[in-house]
Amino acid sequence: EAVCNLPNGVGIVKLMGRSAGYIAAHATMASSDVDLCLVPEVPVVLEGPNGCLPHLRRRVKHQGYAVVVVAEGAGEEVLGTSAETDASGNKKLPPIGEFMKK
Repeated sequence: EAVCNLPNGVGIVKLMGRSAGYIAAHATMASSDVDLCLVPEVPVVLEGPNGCLPHLRRRVKHQGYAVVVVAEGAGEEVLGTSAETDASGNKKLPPIGEFMKK
């Protein structure tokens, strides 16, 4: 998707994984196209030498696009947690996909 998108595009794929990034990690390992995988078990670092944003900038500069896989529970340390629950009683997760698009 990112390859067909606009030049310097970043494709974001949000997968299931409220508290575990098992599906996102295995999807990443199964694909040679993924440049970054965010899972709930590893804190998201945005800036700095090992941050997500500098890494994505380097990938886009090098190959013209980047693909990011995000587990739905990733990023609580950046976006905060919610006390709200959904209809099933599960804690509402931060909108990590929407955040990454910005």
